Amino acid sequence: MDPLLNPFSPGAGAPPPELVGRDPILEQARILLGRVRRKRPEKSLLLTGLRGVGKTVLLNRIERIAEETGYRTVSIEAHEAKALGPLLAPYLKQLLYELDRLAGVGNKVVRGLATLSSFVRGLKVTAGELTIGLDIEPQKGAADSGDLEIDLPNLFTAVAEAADERQAALALFIDEIQYFTRNELGALIKSMHRIQQRQLPLVLLGAGLPVLPGLAGESKSYAERLFSFPDVGTLSEDDATKALREPARSQEVTFHSDALQEVYRHTRGYPYFIQEWGYQAWNVAEDNRISLSDIRVATARVRPRLDENFFRVRFDRLTPSEKNFLRAMAELGPGPHRTGDIADRLGVRVTSVGPVRAKLMKKGMVFSPTHGDMAFTVPLFDEFMRRAIPVFPMR
Repeated sequence: MDPLLNPFSPGAGAPPPELVGRDPILEQARILLGRVRRKRPEKSLLLTGLRGVGKTVLLNRIERIAEETGYRTVSIEAHEAKALGPLLAPYLKQLLYELDRLAGVGNKVVRGLATLSSFVRGLKVTAGELTIGLDIEPQKGAADSGDLEIDLPNLFTAVAEAADERQAALALFIDEIQYFTRNELGALIKSMHRIQQRQLPLVLLGAGLPVLPGLAGESKSYAERLFSFPDVGTLSEDDATKALREPARSQEVTFHSDALQEVYRHTRGYPYFIQEWGYQAWNVAEDNRISLSDIRVATARVRPRLDENFFRVRFDRLTPSEKNFLRAMAELGPGPHRTGDIADRLGVRVTSVGPVRAKLMKKGMVFSPTHGDMAFTVPLFDEFMRRAIPVFPMR
């Protein structure tokens, strides 16, 4: 069929043609946004889930909902190479200038900019790493101590008060939030605690890997009272079928029922993989009925694409010892697995795998669903590891 008409959209954060199975989370977000605008307390949302389940897609959809209901939004993506303060400051500057253009009286916006100027001066950054061009005198003592857990709550409060004065509401969206350090995550949680205590119109919506609830709880014991952690999981077979059938039907194309079952068997309901299989099945089909044989041909195309892109980009960041650890996990199956069993496969003491395990957790490759267990953050990664390293133990 014509690839230009292909409705499926595999890609990082690319919105699927049919967003299914996520209505409860979207409704939770609508309630949160509506209550905060009315200055009523509600838990902010931190979405959690494995790679490829559509957390970024959901965040983007919620951001559109926020903008449609009058919110001013800031959207950032955390990563290992940049600290929270320098990452956030330029966006808050832009936000404060937007608030300054709104009709209103009072000087809270100016105070917000002065506090931001103080915050930037207090950051311990290399010269030239952060230049945001604030032409305003810092407010001494406002947020310039150099301690993020003190300064960030003061900055958030100043920004939220400026929004409140201009009768606006703010929504901060942060993806890959698990990459923040414990201190940064603690400062973020403490800031939102201050905002909720003062019933100011600022809400946080984030997304991260399944380690996020544990990281938040370790950082601040009251995190579970500030945030909800909706799990963004796999799709049911009915929802996976809908995600394939409805976009195809819009182009007057149908799937055989056995073709749909075969896609679900391969993808296990992971939304990213469903888009990959749908995309390739469309391109190989010769008429407007996608058959089981089309899916089998598509599968032969999808696996190399995933190996070369989705999986390989993560694999190439690993050291030999990290690859060996993950290959031992893959030998045991999809998981989760006891750390002791992984050590046994490696032929070493369990205490000796701790440093490698910690590095893999920091890189976002594995997480601990329960104490002593390890699981892959990337779906189907065990199958990829067995293809990438066919012989184990590694030689």
